[in-house]
Amino acid sequence: MAHGISLIVGLGNPGPSYADTRHNAGFRFLDAVLRQSGGGLKQESRFAGGVGRIALAGREVWLLAPTTFMNHSGEAVGKFARFYKIPPAEILVAHDDLDLPPGTVRLKLGGGHGGHNGLRDVIPHLGTNEFVRLRIGIGHPGSSAQVTPYVLKKAPAAEQSLIDAAIDIAVAHIGDIVHGEFERVMNELHTHTVHHA
Repeated sequence: MAHGISLIVGLGNPGPSYADTRHNAGFRFLDAVLRQSGGGLKQESRFAGGVGRIALAGREVWLLAPTTFMNHSGEAVGKFARFYKIPPAEILVAHDDLDLPPGTVRLKLGGGHGGHNGLRDVIPHLGTNEFVRLRIGIGHPGSSAQVTPYVLKKAPAAEQSLIDAAIDIAVAHIGDIVHGEFERVMNELHTHTVHHA
């Protein structure tokens, strides 16, 4: 199964009004990867997203930030994967996760969408749920009725610093992730939760 990763997708909503919201944790992860590796994203309308290509730990990897809004993320991911013939097992999708507290990040292979609208759209466009996910914890507001306003708001500074610290931990493991060392990274991330300073 350990093919390694050829495409990293960050999920989020485009535009400055969404830039710092909890729902954009996937975009923030891509930004952090780019800060570490250099490079940037170029808008490519045929893929409805920002696209980049970088070397991570000696492996060439594509980066994709869909600009279709979260609920239609799959359109960009599906088009890109088909065009470059990237199998779903070699795709890492980074997204915010309500079921994990801020300061937590987990790697997961396959599975359902867990109510996440971005994943819900990606699965049918790839025709499978067998892709790798990087789950970035943002915590839960407590009631399902509050989820939409919660994910579209900015986290308080203390919470955001936990989310960013967890993203930094994931970026520190990106070399192992792209080389398919999933078990090792899962174990490492599992023991790692950032706590309030």
